[in-house]
Amino acid sequence: MRYFLKLAYLGRNFHGWQTQPNAVSVQQTLENALSVILRAPTPIVGAGRTDAGVNARLMYAHFDTSTPLPDDRSRLIRGLNSLIGSDIAVYDIINVADDAHARFDATSRTYHYYVHDHKSPFLPLSWQAPPDLDYDLMNRAAHILLETDDFTSFSKLHTDVKTNICDVTEACWTELPQPGRHMFVITADRFLRNMVRAVVGTLVDVGRHKLTPDDFAGIITAKDRCAAGTSMPPEPLFLWNVTYDYIKPEPDITKSID
Repeated sequence: MRYFLKLAYLGRNFHGWQTQPNAVSVQQTLENALSVILRAPTPIVGAGRTDAGVNARLMYAHFDTSTPLPDDRSRLIRGLNSLIGSDIAVYDIINVADDAHARFDATSRTYHYYVHDHKSPFLPLSWQAPPDLDYDLMNRAAHILLETDDFTSFSKLHTDVKTNICDVTEACWTELPQPGRHMFVITADRFLRNMVRAVVGTLVDVGRHKLTPDDFAGIITAKDRCAAGTSMPPEPLFLWNVTYDYIKPEPDITKSID
């Protein structure tokens, strides 16, 4: 029997999603807890592989078990949440078809990146941006992403992916209700490693008037990571939403984490 976990996590205390030697990951923490609850080794597959420090407001992962789970899973969910610590929250365990796949069946993924323009000790999950960033110019450059398919310039080097082609359907900066705060929203069918943080870093160079939108387009055409801007800090980045044809969409996906 195959099931989907619906969960969220704060990434600051994890070395990313994926299990790795000598480091604490979200995947490993969940697998250990599931193995205790189900009394059998229980590997899981996530909808994506967030980097160290990156958060997920919504993540799905699938796992298999030879014993069907009870219809009322509230006790099971409470047990999982008691084992995984305060930085991860499991919200639901969902019945899916035996061939359903958390990673390959996802039809879109949305990320948010948060910035603020004033010093504040209360915004650890947001990047302090220069107060004079030109968000209109950044949005002009961001629109070019909708006409782009090859994102080599924004991909981490030496990855194991077979293609750097992505279909971006949304990319824009939005002013939040809180004074001096903005977020960058980007949606695509898939993302490359470090892609969102590299895109944001390059757009910030546009907002600082170090680059023009034409320069931004030229960086994309170059297909050279060295041509793009710096990779932004991971803490303000959230995997915000993941969609599937067979799971009811999450409401209010454009709201701020606040």
